[in-house]
Amino acid sequence: MSEDEATNKATERRFVEEIWNKGNFAVAKELVTPEYLDHDAMTSGVGPDGVRQEVSVFRNAFPDLRFAIDDMVAEGDKVVTRLTASGTHEGDLPGIPATGKRVTISGIVISRYKSGKAAEAWFKFDFLGLYRQLGAIPARRGAPDDQTR
Repeated sequence: MSEDEATNKATERRFVEEIWNKGNFAVAKELVTPEYLDHDAMTSGVGPDGVRQEVSVFRNAFPDLRFAIDDMVAEGDKVVTRLTASGTHEGDLPGIPATGKRVTISGIVISRYKSGKAAEAWFKFDFLGLYRQLGAIPARRGAPDDQTR
């Protein structure tokens, strides 16, 4: 692994721990470029302010939100991270009032780095599973979380 790849992985870990897990938005300017772009559909802005806006939506809905890093691979300017997120739905998630339910979902993030900072990211999380756990959409019949049995 190159020195740049190792640095990018360390920055990605810090991004997850400081911003997502702790809500420490003060470090966003250290970790992302001013033009940082998140290709997730919930993104409402770019750069550190866009990160703060997006993370705040989830941290407000799940105050005890915690991301665990399951795997991380770096190659060139990209870092791929497989994560498991869990938290208790205690605040409004746009369109879904607080349910008090504890949820767990998994996902993958691909981040592109530029000069040691995240410049771009693509997120894919199991939001269908999240909405099922919250009761916002029905579970599949016969699935482990099926409440109709």
